[in-house]
Amino acid sequence: MQGMDGFEDIAAGYDRFTLEAADSPCFAAWAAGVRDDPEVLALLATLPVPKRQPNLVFAAARWHGAVPGAYRELREVLLERWPEVSATVLERATQTNEVGRCATLLPLLASLPQPLALLEVGASAGLCLQPDRYSYIYDVDTGESVTLDPNDGPSPVRLRCSVGQDVPLPTAPVEVVWRAGVDLNPLDVTDRGAMRWLETLVWPEAEERRARLRGAIDIARAEPPRLVRGDLLAEVPALAAQAPSDATLVVFHSAVIAYLDPEGRRAWDTLARELPGHWISNEGPTVLPAVTATATSPAPAGIPFALALDGVVRAWSHPHGRSLHWC
Repeated sequence: MQGMDGFEDIAAGYDRFTLEAADSPCFAAWAAGVRDDPEVLALLATLPVPKRQPNLVFAAARWHGAVPGAYRELREVLLERWPEVSATVLERATQTNEVGRCATLLPLLASLPQPLALLEVGASAGLCLQPDRYSYIYDVDTGESVTLDPNDGPSPVRLRCSVGQDVPLPTAPVEVVWRAGVDLNPLDVTDRGAMRWLETLVWPEAEERRARLRGAIDIARAEPPRLVRGDLLAEVPALAAQAPSDATLVVFHSAVIAYLDPEGRRAWDTLARELPGHWISNEGPTVLPAVTATATSPAPAGIPFALALDGVVRAWSHPHGRSLHWC
């Protein structure tokens, strides 16, 4: 029996990913192939544990020529170009900027006093710092659709989200007067290589998400957001203090705190509650247990993110912003 850092543990992680990747037949097949391939598992065992994640390994393999399709396409690149693939894995990270999440964040942002000063934790390229520059289509379970455009007209990026009739949909665009972000490795939207990496992180079949990403990048390039490099626990308080006093500060994050160890998660929970303004978290239910414990209804199947305002769960959201279920 291998130890927790051995082949069995890696294989088990890829086995779990076959279920997580239900929306990507390619990635599901690749994960199943890796799970049963001792030669490839031996290569992955040479990586640090956090770097063995399927999303990162698959993106690095695609970066070096793996064509989406059968498992043999992945296997060939991993075995023949492992030094290059492993170097990319070690250098880069999974920094997917899923702008679709703005559709689930918007009802909370719109409920706060305007204008807003936005500070995103784990901002990557800062594409989720532009919620006022996207158009939204909310498909209500009653059959009605509600459209909301920016003040200057429809946006080339249109975000669609299914909602229940109890979701308090905004009636006007949010007003953002200040925006900034913190990330261990912020990405420059004017850097073509960095933006190509973001595209590579999008799953092969997700052409709509890829097109949406490109549109959001074009919007951000017109006015690149301010991004600070550093650890969130160290940098957020000082950056929050720079927000204009005549705007409502909102510190927010999506699928970020899961990357901290348990001690770091507890430290962030404590820090976030002490910050001025408001705190919006959008994380898996096990990430911030004290927050999840406030939920007044269970998470619907397949909707695993707890969306909370100031430490109180208000809704359950889809990881890519496709649906929102109010508590």
